[in-house]
Amino acid sequence: MAWDENVGAMRRETRHGGASFIALLASLLAALPGGCSAPPRATFDLSAPDMSFKARAGRRGQVAVAEPSAIAPTDSDRIVVRTSSDAVAYLGSAQWADQLPALIQNRLIETFGNAHLLMAVGRPGILADYKLQTDIRRFELDAGRREAVVEISAQLIGQNDRIAAGKIFSASAPAAGDDGANVAAALDSALGDVMRQIVLWTAPRI
Repeated sequence: MAWDENVGAMRRETRHGGASFIALLASLLAALPGGCSAPPRATFDLSAPDMSFKARAGRRGQVAVAEPSAIAPTDSDRIVVRTSSDAVAYLGSAQWADQLPALIQNRLIETFGNAHLLMAVGRPGILADYKLQTDIRRFELDAGRREAVVEISAQLIGQNDRIAAGKIFSASAPAAGDDGANVAAALDSALGDVMRQIVLWTAPRI
C-alpha cells in the first residue's frame, strides 16, 4: 500500500521496532487511485497551555515572537509521520488548521500571555527589548516509537541584532492511537510542554 505522500529522506537518529504500528498507519497514509477525489481531511488545532502564574511586580520586559522557521515537510498544514529513520510521510486523514509555523507562533504568543511574566508580547513590529526567533526542528509522530516528538530551537535576539541566548527544547508524548485525533492530541501535548519550557527560559532573560 502506498503512502499518502513520500516527502523525502532526512537524517535522523535510527529508531527500531513498531512495524505493526506502521502497518496500521498505512491505511491512513494511503494514496487514493487516480481519478478519485480525496475525502476531506479532519482539521485539528493546537492549544496554548495555561501557565497559571500571577503577574510579577516590576516585570517590564517586552518580546516580539517571530514566526518559526521550518523546512519541508514541516512547513505545511500537514501532519508528519516518521516511518523510518530516514523517511517521512503525511498522515492522510488529518491536517492542521493553519500552516504549522503560523499556528505555533500564535499559540506561543498566547502562552506568554497566559503566563503574565512580561509586560508585552506580540509579533515583530512592536517596540520590543528582544525578538524570539524559533526553528521547528521536529514536529512529527514517530511511528516506530508510537509517540509524538517536538523539538524547537530558540534564540533571543537583542536590538543590536546580536544573539543574546539560545537553547534547544524538546518533549515527547505517547500517542493513544494512529487516527488523526489521537496523533494531533499527542503532538499538542508535547508542544505544550515545549512552549512552557520556552516561556520559563525566556522571561528571566528579558
